Amino acid sequence: MSEKPTLRRSLSIRDLVVYGMLFIGITAPMGTFGVLDARSDGVTPLVFAVAALGMGATAYSYARMSHVVPKAGSVYAYAQAGLGKFPALASGWMLTLDYLFIPAMAVLFMGIAFNALFPAIPTWGFTVCAVVAITVMNLLGVRLAAKVGTWVLVVEIIMLATFVASAIYVLCTSGAVRSVGSPIAGFGRFDWSGMFGAATVAALAFLGFDAIASFAEETTGDTKDVGKALGVCLIVAAALFILQTYLASLLSPYSPEFLRSHPEVQGTAFYDMLDRQIGTWLHLPITLMRAVGPIFSAFVAQAAASRLLYAMGRGGDLPTFLGEVEQKERVPKNATLLSAGVTLVVSTLAALSPSGLETLSTMVTVGALVAFLFLHASVIGYYAFSKGEGVRAAVIPVLGMAVVLVLLIDASHTALLIAAGWAVLGLLARAGRGLFHKKS
Repeated sequence: MSEKPTLRRSLSIRDLVVYGMLFIGITAPMGTFGVLDARSDGVTPLVFAVAALGMGATAYSYARMSHVVPKAGSVYAYAQAGLGKFPALASGWMLTLDYLFIPAMAVLFMGIAFNALFPAIPTWGFTVCAVVAITVMNLLGVRLAAKVGTWVLVVEIIMLATFVASAIYVLCTSGAVRSVGSPIAGFGRFDWSGMFGAATVAALAFLGFDAIASFAEETTGDTKDVGKALGVCLIVAAALFILQTYLASLLSPYSPEFLRSHPEVQGTAFYDMLDRQIGTWLHLPITLMRAVGPIFSAFVAQAAASRLLYAMGRGGDLPTFLGEVEQKERVPKNATLLSAGVTLVVSTLAALSPSGLETLSTMVTVGALVAFLFLHASVIGYYAFSKGEGVRAAVIPVLGMAVVLVLLIDASHTALLIAAGWAVLGLLARAGRGLFHKKS
């Protein structure tokens, strides 16, 4: 009797970094620059530095657990090792709120962007095409997808480098609009409350780097590769975020005070800066890049979601057919198709709703943050108690939990209600499954 096929080990540490950077999106601050600039009183680069430090605790916890539990499913697998069976189920279920709906949010964002460029085609039409494309890529195997993703990331880096070079040229020839120290020191009296409040929003830009942990069973290196890739992604993303927002701050035609009094321009503040200070020639390429980028974020998110469903199916917490691996390409085909189906339905419904993007963003944010709480608790349970390391193993995870709790407190009531409803749905599904097995 032949052994069941397992996931193929074909991803290098470079591939993991590519996946992480594609999921994060190296130009993520462009869309939120105006909001953060207004809220922080002009210290947006400092805001991203603080947010990165806050997320560093989460990267640390992922690195520790991925080393000792190098399995697909990330937090679900870690909670099994550090907390037990039921907490693992709870963490996995809440993580599905993140991983299952992030692809829908990403393709919806892409659909909205392309609909603005080509209004004759409805948003849902673009989302359907995107779901089909990313599903085909994921079914063809992670190695091919990693190669395609690498080229996409190269294009994104070239576009960002073009902006950086152009901004530096303008600064050298025409000078800065704001003082060179203002993006760090602010204007006059430093607003600590505004800065930390903006940091809670900026921290959300880093969500997604954790998806790397889902591919632990498909790496070609040792068990430390996932942790190393997580650290590289966080550091590189933070550096790029700080650089682009620092240059944008120096060239911004709007003061933070103006942005606060005119919230309608906050969403376009970065692009208005491009048009006025650098030229409209760069606006369209960057807009296209910002439209195409979410497709590959969705592609990585769908792959991560399928690994979570695969791990939970293999562990018996979801139907076992999800824990099967396709023979030829060695991918979790059933889990991938289920993830694609959810993405297709959710993104289409959201595209038809005026508040669809906002609702999806609140769902995935809270799902990720709750999963982070389980992650930090797993580190404490495994290292502080099971391995006897005591308090020293709990210090950084406790700091990470504090950061996550601040983010959750700042979340909308709607998001928290949705998360609570999702948790109740999971409990009911588990109870029904247990009752069915008992009768059988």
